[in-house]
Amino acid sequence: MPTWLMLFQIIISILLIGAVLFQNRKESAGGGIFGGGTLADHKGKKGKEVLLLRLTTGIAVLFIISSVMISIFK
Repeated sequence: MPTWLMLFQIIISILLIGAVLFQNRKESAGGGIFGGGTLADHKGKKGKEVLLLRLTTGIAVLFIISSVMISIFK
């Protein structure tokens, strides 16, 4: 398994944790943890919230891709 891929996975993991921690939490959004969130929950967000949501999604996709690559090279 390539060392650069492991290093990339660690960096992406730290970035993903940071992106999730910086997001605003709404008091009534606790049900989203168990599948209660809908697409309507993301409407009405603006500026920093939209950027952070897209950034988190992008980092999560990179994390999934790197995880698959690690399992292929293993």
